[in-house]
Amino acid sequence: MDKGSPQIENVYKILAEEFKINRTPIVDLIEVQTGDPFKVLVATILSARTKDQTTAASAQKLFSRVKNMNALDKLTEEEISELIFPVGFYNAKAKYLKLLPSVIKNEFGGEIPQDVENLIRLPGVGRKTANLVAAVAFKKPAVCVDIHVHRIFNRLGYLETKNPFKTEMELRRILPVKFWTTFNSYFVSFGQHTCLPVRPKCGKCKIKRYCKAAAE
Repeated sequence: MDKGSPQIENVYKILAEEFKINRTPIVDLIEVQTGDPFKVLVATILSARTKDQTTAASAQKLFSRVKNMNALDKLTEEEISELIFPVGFYNAKAKYLKLLPSVIKNEFGGEIPQDVENLIRLPGVGRKTANLVAAVAFKKPAVCVDIHVHRIFNRLGYLETKNPFKTEMELRRILPVKFWTTFNSYFVSFGQHTCLPVRPKCGKCKIKRYCKAAAE
């Protein structure tokens, strides 16, 4: 697939329409509800390797106590751990969240950085999280690749990559920039509802005609 491929344009438009019907991923929902980059950052850290329903419940419990970075700074690591349980790796995430306010204050003057290369300097923030925060919280062009994006682009046959990092680098090369800030939300929703990891629902798939795996 090259940058001018009409297929990706068609796939994008179809998934954009599907996104209006299916449930919004939790990080997008928090952005819509709060418009707060701090809460988007925290929710994105919580969401790593955790189902949306679990992330939503834990985020709601945490945000009932924590309205901003100052409030987070006042909590102990143990209190944070109790509030975010049972998200995946909750003890490790509690350590990251406890460190977060001081790192943002000392290294970034109290402002959450908006670019990927600085976001990955924050505790608990890898490339996927950084790209998602940049795109969702700050509307910056960013290529966020998670397991859904990696799986779907390879199933479609547009890529042949071995891991999400290589998928991100390849998508940066071939995916039109106009899609960068929103494509992750569309593909994640599609991956949660139709293009499942096991037994994908190919019979109801609206982009089946563009899919290499479906044709095999």
